[in-house]
Amino acid sequence: MDEQRAFEDRRAAGCELASRLHAYAGRSDVVVLALPRGGVPVAFEVAEALGAPLDVFLVRKLGTPGHRELAMGAIASGGVRVLNDDVVRWYGITPGQIDEIARAEQAELARREAAYREGRQPVPVDGRTVILIDDGLATGSTMRAAVNAIRQRHPARIVVAVPVGARDSCDELSAIADEMVCVRTPEPFSAVGEWYLNFEQTSDEEVRRLLEAHGQPATPHP
Repeated sequence: MDEQRAFEDRRAAGCELASRLHAYAGRSDVVVLALPRGGVPVAFEVAEALGAPLDVFLVRKLGTPGHRELAMGAIASGGVRVLNDDVVRWYGITPGQIDEIARAEQAELARREAAYREGRQPVPVDGRTVILIDDGLATGSTMRAAVNAIRQRHPARIVVAVPVGARDSCDELSAIADEMVCVRTPEPFSAVGEWYLNFEQTSDEEVRRLLEAHGQPATPHP
């Protein structure tokens, strides 16, 4: 495979990624979760190919007071909160400060979930194999937060799957996920967008359209 070849767009990348996940096709215990927004077109093609349910999984960084670019943790879909205890201790962050920042981020997370799902209930993940998908991995920080958050919802297995990623980030995710699938790990790697010919921003409307368009598999999870 040509590690230096760019994908046409996210949908094409999803088709190629799906070919690496064929072992999960037709299984009633598999669910595909996309990190919005860019991960949704990729995950749509995977979910269609596998015949698996598709949902979004939102993650919002909790910035450290006074150093907002530094994550002290994250919140995610389903009311999950993950904290970096080392950062919290080092900066002396109080529970009150954490709660205040988490409330603000939770409001934005809830707004986006309502906009994307339009009344549809989240797909359950307890006891299931979860395939977490994004359009690529640079630092991998958001995906790491997503994996840690999903663990708290007791899935049977977590598979992280991306079309392209920095080799170091894919290796780091391999240590916390049950399986890591990265179609390409080109060297040198600088930004995800460089490995797509068309990397236009995914709109909220496209996210809604793809979630609505995806048909659910006929066989429900027992």
